[in-house]
Amino acid sequence: MTETTEESELHNGHQPQAEPEPEPESKAESQPESKTEPGPENKPEEALKVEPVVTRADPNTKEEDKESSIQSNDAAKPSSTDQNARPQLRKDEGNRTFTMRELLTEFKSDEEEAGSPYSRESTQRQSNQNSAAMELVSSVTGADEEGQSRQRVLVYAAKRYAAALEKNPEDYDALYNWALVLQESADNVSPDSTSPSKDDLLEEACKKYNDATRLCPTLHDAFYNWAIAISDRAKMRGRTKEAEELWEQATKNYEKAVQLNWNSPQALNNWGLALQELSAIVSAREKQKIVKTAISKFRAAIRLQFDFHRAIYNLGTVLYALAEDSVQTGTTNPKEMSSNELYSQSAIYIAAAHALKPNYSVYSSALKLVHSMLPLPHLKDGYLTAPPVGNTFPPHSDWKRTEFFLNQEALQQVIKVEQKQVSRSLSGRIVDAGNTDKKAIRVYIPDIISVSASADLTLPPGAGLCINTTSGQVFLVADSWESLDGWLDALRLVYTIYARRKTDVLAGIIAT
Repeated sequence: MTETTEESELHNGHQPQAEPEPEPESKAESQPESKTEPGPENKPEEALKVEPVVTRADPNTKEEDKESSIQSNDAAKPSSTDQNARPQLRKDEGNRTFTMRELLTEFKSDEEEAGSPYSRESTQRQSNQNSAAMELVSSVTGADEEGQSRQRVLVYAAKRYAAALEKNPEDYDALYNWALVLQESADNVSPDSTSPSKDDLLEEACKKYNDATRLCPTLHDAFYNWAIAISDRAKMRGRTKEAEELWEQATKNYEKAVQLNWNSPQALNNWGLALQELSAIVSAREKQKIVKTAISKFRAAIRLQFDFHRAIYNLGTVLYALAEDSVQTGTTNPKEMSSNELYSQSAIYIAAAHALKPNYSVYSSALKLVHSMLPLPHLKDGYLTAPPVGNTFPPHSDWKRTEFFLNQEALQQVIKVEQKQVSRSLSGRIVDAGNTDKKAIRVYIPDIISVSASADLTLPPGAGLCINTTSGQVFLVADSWESLDGWLDALRLVYTIYARRKTDVLAGIIAT
């Protein structure tokens, strides 16, 4: 797959000439407070920020409640305590009379101190920072009429947040929202603009995100969008040492966002993409470990949202890149998947992404590249250790390692017969009796309730697989945990495609 001219949020770190490119997670369209998903082009879509939710402090006890509580406690004290609590006057102040000028000056000073709890120094520093950021935002003109109109809205929003910060420099909501304004403004910079540059706006946005998260360390949306801003800056620097440092920062912020909000498939997906980009810069010794970590992030994103086609596609691309590396280096590890297995597994994810979003041309193009790598006319095939039909927990000696295949209809065990029996049906059609063996294990996709890894101690050694169906449980054993991950993902994807009523699309893919 050739390199795209369309800018993408994050794309595959290793891109051979015909390699499928990863699908980035989109930023969300927003008003100034937030950053939908654009239609696909022939190349990876531009990754946008997800719609952030402004996290506001919501203490259990309001300030008014605290004040009233304090007042009531003071009221309960005896009067003698009140008198003792008063500060003692110095002897020479007891009978001193004040001039009107002194009283007014003292009153004004007290009023200024009560009006702002922040020092003049901090207020002045914040004002200077506001001025610099406002100058950047105001300098953006927009590439077209729509961009100009949007930029006017962003400038208005920036003024609001600047005013809020001058009143309260520790307003992390205002800092976060202003960072979003700067980030949106960076997207609005015309391609030929040099002042301000997109990088200047993104750098200022990163400063605001840093300040916001310092004041509120649990603001996961800020860590997420901050990581996107860093990623955008890293992409401008190619394969340089500076880019490597920025990608490392981005992965750390995605990690922090996931720690604070584990139920975020978008953050996991973008984390995986950032790791892919990083893997293309680091040394070969580090690359393998980083790529495997990226695979785990994409897989975690899919398990949070089974129809998350972007993460499904991206997992396919990273597996394809891993297969390419394996072929180019010529290295083989018996404990790991071969290049052919990696290619086949890659094709499964890309086919599934296409089945879920058949109108996405980027998925269609990638599928043309990997279609021949599928075990047609099936989506997946391989070996699993299975018990005799009808006996879920027989002695380990009765379990047999046999071939299975998965298509849009079922997971089917292949029972090889010694003599092929051929008969003619009443309609005159020839039927292969060997393919209709009633003693084979067959799990129909619509009957599946759940699939999971199993640690049942009664199973033979290996990676246990439990398929819970409407007719009961089916237990199988994969050769390795890595192989089990492939079967689990494939079963979940086929069921998700069935649940989304796209089975006919998948059937068309594996029938041709």
